[in-house]
Amino acid sequence: MIRVMLLTVQASVAATSIAGGLVMAVGSWPGVDKSALPPGLQLPEEYLEGSPFSTYLVPGLLLAIIVGGSHTLAFVLLLRRRGLASVAAATAGYSILVWIFVQMALIPFSALQAVYFGAGLAEVGLLLLLLGVASPEPAGDVPGSLGPLGPVGDRKAAVGSPHERQKHSA
Repeated sequence: MIRVMLLTVQASVAATSIAGGLVMAVGSWPGVDKSALPPGLQLPEEYLEGSPFSTYLVPGLLLAIIVGGSHTLAFVLLLRRRGLASVAAATAGYSILVWIFVQMALIPFSALQAVYFGAGLAEVGLLLLLLGVASPEPAGDVPGSLGPLGPVGDRKAAVGSPHERQKHSA
């Protein structure tokens, strides 16, 4: 179930990042009539003031390629259960968080920023649950129970988890 939830968030962020990035980039090309775009897709030019960009071309390409591409790769790797799926998922989750941090520093707050920040947090949290690093179970006093940050007591840690590595390094 956690895997399906993570795949859903990754697919949603991938699709909307690629679509949004392409709209930003295409709308910035010379000769494109911006009035042909629906009003909801026209980005205010004043958002670029104080940023290193004069058009939305570079930010659009970065959004589509870096954020959308990393989420697409993470989705495919997790769907196919490949070995690098967790690294790709972490990279994708943090890419959207960094994107939103930078965006909030440069442009006024938008509700979409909160939505995508939440999506990034959800991705990282779901990945931690999937890896067995975190647990949805409350910590118990009984040895072998799961705590909020993973196994407590005699319960075996997930293979490759920080808990298992810590046990072997001691």
